[in-house]
Amino acid sequence: MDAKDKQIATDLAYEIIREVSRAIRPYVGKPESGEKIKIGADGTPTSLIDIIAEDKLINILKNAPVLSYIVSEEIGELKLGKGTKRSIKLTHELRRKDLKEEETPKFIFLIDPIDGTNNAIKEIPAYGISIAVAGVTQGRLATLNDVELGFISNFANGNFFEAEKGKGCWLNNEEVKPSENINISNMTLGGFTKSGTSQASKLVDNARRMRVLGSVVLELSYVASGKYDAFLDLRGSRIIDIAASKLILEEAGGIITNKYGQKLNNTLSIYEKAVVVAANNKIMHKQMIDILNDNQTDFIGKVGIISRIDQTRPIIFSAKIIDYLLTSGREVVIEKRLAHELTKLKENPDLDNIVMKIKEEDPAIGEMLNDINFNIDYGQLAENVFDFECDMAVILGGDGTLLRAQAKMKPEIPIFGINMGTVGFLTEIEVKDTFEALNSILKGDYYKEKRTRLVVSHENHKFTAMNEVVVMTDKPAKMLHFEIQVDGEIIEEVRADGLIVSTPSGSTAYAMSAGGPIVDPKVAGFVIIPICPYKLGARPFVVSDNSEITVKLLKKGKSAVFVMDGQINEEAEYGEEIKFKKYDKYAYFIRTSTKYFFEKVKDKLNEGGLDTTPRCKNE
Repeated sequence: MDAKDKQIATDLAYEIIREVSRAIRPYVGKPESGEKIKIGADGTPTSLIDIIAEDKLINILKNAPVLSYIVSEEIGELKLGKGTKRSIKLTHELRRKDLKEEETPKFIFLIDPIDGTNNAIKEIPAYGISIAVAGVTQGRLATLNDVELGFISNFANGNFFEAEKGKGCWLNNEEVKPSENINISNMTLGGFTKSGTSQASKLVDNARRMRVLGSVVLELSYVASGKYDAFLDLRGSRIIDIAASKLILEEAGGIITNKYGQKLNNTLSIYEKAVVVAANNKIMHKQMIDILNDNQTDFIGKVGIISRIDQTRPIIFSAKIIDYLLTSGREVVIEKRLAHELTKLKENPDLDNIVMKIKEEDPAIGEMLNDINFNIDYGQLAENVFDFECDMAVILGGDGTLLRAQAKMKPEIPIFGINMGTVGFLTEIEVKDTFEALNSILKGDYYKEKRTRLVVSHENHKFTAMNEVVVMTDKPAKMLHFEIQVDGEIIEEVRADGLIVSTPSGSTAYAMSAGGPIVDPKVAGFVIIPICPYKLGARPFVVSDNSEITVKLLKKGKSAVFVMDGQINEEAEYGEEIKFKKYDKYAYFIRTSTKYFFEKVKDKLNEGGLDTTPRCKNE
């Protein structure tokens, strides 16, 4: 938006705030104002006072001399202006390429006409309006980063916040800044937690004061102006609620992210929500993120190195990483097999030519191999993976390498994966980002992500898996007959080529290739997928990870093998049961990327097309 357009949008916002305030004033404190009229576009009940407020703002934008898109709590998504009013789907509208210039709106308004409706009905002085304005991004979806203006008015006391991207934030025309508190024990915290979230309880226990006013937009603004030190909404705030207050807080100098410390850049839509963690400064914010993720970030003093050894490229790259860590003053241990291969390379008279060839074939790592140092006694650093005692394990390879390594290591050792395989859903970064990421980690700028694992019981033996367990016939082209129980209840009897029991981590592996759903790692569940079932109605199941799954082989004379993460094979006979439960020890991953799971999945599946080979069998 240019200066002229910003002024037009600002004038419209001022008019909306003024007229909505006047319209609802007679209804504040009246029980009849809370009468439920309908279900709003966002799926929540709409009260009479909400209708009064929204009708007023729609009328203003409808009769405005410019066209605008509006996203609002009750009415949903509309195209308004020049006397017109039309329902639209914003994501579809922005992708259109056939709109003429005179038909293209200038603005996207995201408006919550009354945030804190119940407070207004009961005349509790914490309710107001939130307006965010973004320019129209024709040809692509608009996101929170496109919001350029933000306005919030507390109707109860007249306080008025406004912000312009890159220019600052003001309260009643005076510039505001967050508090300077960095001590979490002195923190004033506002917001909404979630039942059963022990980390949130720990955060509340650490805070000096807890406030719950029932208005997300006002409470986020209070962080911007220093009245709160921090705010969180673990339920998930609607984007229309946080669009303006996010800009206000950031322009004041505060921090707002999701639970994992990743920047919010959600699509502007009535359907979008985001978990919100906001704080006055980086120090306070990092303390909150660490507590919420059960991650008191540890100093990385000792690092284990594991690599695939069937290719020269990752072996040589591991030498560069070892040298970097030793030069950075860290203690290093190396998997014995890798140490052996590094020693062989070091003693190879053709080493310089081998390195040069890799630099020519792979420019992505070529520059990083300059000045590579092999003058290290790798044998002296060698240990069995089972014996690793370290603060982090760096694994070079694909998902197969990573799965084999985590199965052998102590579960409390966090893993940092560098993708030198095919797709690498479980790995954290690509090769080109290695040393930038390692530098951040050594400074403590990382977080730990917790992933569920399976424990598999058969006869008197127990095994573990992080991705999946596949049960299949030991004879090609033969089917098995399964009985599947969940917590003792038979949920399916099916004949199939096999069966997969997958964790959320494994949902992007063999389970996805077999037709199972892609599951967010935060979902507390397991997926059961029949492989090529001889029954049209046999579909995948998603069950709680607190459940016990029992698979029984029903057909006489048929035996099966079950395979854990493509690594360990065991046999099962007719009538035997295989039981699956959540393992009480999680796998931990070191994360530095700001990409969340679904963005990463989209990127991986777009890299050269979908590879349907089971990830657990890849290097």
